[in-house]
Amino acid sequence: MNPYKEKTNRLQRRAIYQTDWQLKNRIQRLFLILLGLLLLHIGAMLVLEGMTFQQAFWLTLTTITTVGYGDLSAATPAGQIATIALMYITGITLVTLIISDYIDYRFYRRERIRTGRWRWNMTNQVLLINSPKHGGTQYYIRLIQQLRANDDYKSTPIQILTTEFPNGLPSELVELGVTHFHGSGTSPQDLSAVSVQNASHIIILAKDANDTSSDSNTFDTLHRLMELNLSKRCLVECVDDINRERLSKLGAQSILRPVRSYPEIIIRALIAPGTEKVLEDLFTHENDHPHRYEVPTFEMTWSDIVCALIQENLGTAMAYIENTGEVICNPDSTEVIHSIALIVLIKTESAPSEQEISSALTRHVERKKAWDKMKNKEPATHL
Repeated sequence: MNPYKEKTNRLQRRAIYQTDWQLKNRIQRLFLILLGLLLLHIGAMLVLEGMTFQQAFWLTLTTITTVGYGDLSAATPAGQIATIALMYITGITLVTLIISDYIDYRFYRRERIRTGRWRWNMTNQVLLINSPKHGGTQYYIRLIQQLRANDDYKSTPIQILTTEFPNGLPSELVELGVTHFHGSGTSPQDLSAVSVQNASHIIILAKDANDTSSDSNTFDTLHRLMELNLSKRCLVECVDDINRERLSKLGAQSILRPVRSYPEIIIRALIAPGTEKVLEDLFTHENDHPHRYEVPTFEMTWSDIVCALIQENLGTAMAYIENTGEVICNPDSTEVIHSIALIVLIKTESAPSEQEISSALTRHVERKKAWDKMKNKEPATHL
């Protein structure tokens, strides 16, 4: 970030906090002054008018609120002067100022909420840091909808910490119950403003899924959180695999590739840690990947097919394809399969051929037949 821009943003944040503090203090001071005037007027009515405390209190309240029932009033000149000075001129003016300042504060608060500058003091929230450079709004909508679809996160507060959306969150995100704070994960002040220490999960997104320099911003943010002993709560996106080790040393719970088309990976990492690694491998085609083999099968159960491939270290059967072209995933283990092809999860560096897959199935069938024949063979008769 430009140093001048960073300094300007810091000064703006300081000005906002000062304005907030000044408004609250002004209203508090006016209330204290008003309370003092009310007590003075009550005392004046006790001394100058000879009223009881109840009568003085009642007259003071009906006067300051301009109700004026007329059942009680100051009768002596001194009492009337005290009422004019303390209530009509000073007191009612103070009430007007308090109401005016309160209205200003409400407008000020609403504007700060809209533009992401209100400190919410949340607890157990899911904190999302950074916004994707392209399609950020749509990505957030899909991510949050999938998060809300899980029973454990239906009512969990969600907050976004980002320098995007300076004029307020899009209405689609507001309707999903999301709040945001306009700031950066690299700023200790901004992390404090979003109560980062109270977050149950912290997700650090890569600013640009196609730019390896995004990892520098991610590293700085994660380092800040490590200093607060919060890195174990973090799910981190890493663009360049070479940076994974650096991020891992900071103690991140999980390190993911930014797959913008499939936010379910992040949701899986939250709900079932470790499963995101399986999904990530399926997408990246670097370690394991699913492959289609045009190998027909007949009269074999699904458990036979799975066992045949695993026994010969060829891969894991994931699905089969029927004659109609329909893909059947994870069928019942005892189901007899009639298929035209198989989908197998294989090692990328040692992908088997279709011939090897077919031979493995054939050998398994032959072994099973031999075993069944041996079991069914009549025992020899001993004379």
